[in-house]
Amino acid sequence: MDSLITAAARALAAGDPLGALKRVALREDAPALALRGIAMAQLGDLVRAKALLRSAVRAFGPKEAVARARCVVAEAEIALASRDLGWPATSLDAARTTLEEHGDRVNAAHARYLEVRRLLLIGRLDEAEHRLAALDPETPYPPALRAAHELVVAGIAMRRIQAKTARVALVRAECATRDAGIPTLTAEVENAFLVLNTPAARSITSSEDKLLTLDEVEALLASKALIVDACRHVVRDTRTVVSLATRPVLFALVRVLGEAWPDDVPRDTLIAQAFRTKFADESHRARLRVEIGRLRKSLRTVVDVSATKRGFVLAPRRAQEVIVLARTVDEEHAAVLALLVDGESWSSSALALALGTSQRTVQRALDALTATGKVQSVGRGRARRWMTPPVLGFATALLLPAPLPDD
Repeated sequence: MDSLITAAARALAAGDPLGALKRVALREDAPALALRGIAMAQLGDLVRAKALLRSAVRAFGPKEAVARARCVVAEAEIALASRDLGWPATSLDAARTTLEEHGDRVNAAHARYLEVRRLLLIGRLDEAEHRLAALDPETPYPPALRAAHELVVAGIAMRRIQAKTARVALVRAECATRDAGIPTLTAEVENAFLVLNTPAARSITSSEDKLLTLDEVEALLASKALIVDACRHVVRDTRTVVSLATRPVLFALVRVLGEAWPDDVPRDTLIAQAFRTKFADESHRARLRVEIGRLRKSLRTVVDVSATKRGFVLAPRRAQEVIVLARTVDEEHAAVLALLVDGESWSSSALALALGTSQRTVQRALDALTATGKVQSVGRGRARRWMTPPVLGFATALLLPAPLPDD
């Protein structure tokens, strides 16, 4: 490796893509193509970066397995940054194996962190933790890689609603970024702190509607209250968690009853909220009786649903109060907005993968959000991406598919 390539690589490691380009911008050999691709990625031109890295892979000979593997890792990082979550994880896994076999521990660890970050984005937390456990945080990795480790730890903790664990990890990440001296990495840690301190949900009772940070959500879930969780569509107390995620009518009924507790709710109000109709007739009242019976059966271990003269009321079996935990913004397509609020551009296929739903369902949501001006698209065809500027007071931690603590 000649001196210009070495200097360009050091500039990239220090977060100086322009300095790297000054040294290799006019060269077309394989190492230069790879470094130019990484530099363009750091500057934000992801399309050009991907093309350069693919050219570098073709230019490296069959005996240069390590160099080819490093290019695959760099391309995977670009795919992650552009929210192209459908890239073949097997290719990255093979590249990581090659790097480990040839003693390149730093780049192999970087590949592992990319795998974990992808799993985190699509809500596969158990698998992400398993992959992360294969990495020893005590290994003397460079500061940038230590920061990446702590950011992943914090991300998993936030998704599991473990605010204290996340905060400790971010403090360690902040220390590592100071040692690394890379502005983009510093900005990423600062953004993670911002998300952690931004209201993540609302607690709703008959007398109060209050914004909660993730620390307060964690405390609420550890309390003795009966929680009607409208973020994940579950009802829980200190002992039991009952999921109504596949029964939207039942959850709509229990949410209305939870927001009114300790008061009862008139039958016509329940019909209007659960069945989305303004006019109630005998068929609706008959259906309400059937659905209330199903609700009683589903929630019999945590709460009873008692009839009153004008409607129905919740009667918790163990809890002393009922609190509804809701999203900070009640929006029909809030889950899609929750992903887009990170400021990155997402494809509809990546959104569908992250939300665990069909691409057609996501596309309908994107069309509706575009029509109201809440999101905007760039590009055409398969290159089309959707994005939105950050929404004040709107955090994502509770809106993505992931199990609750103790589920």
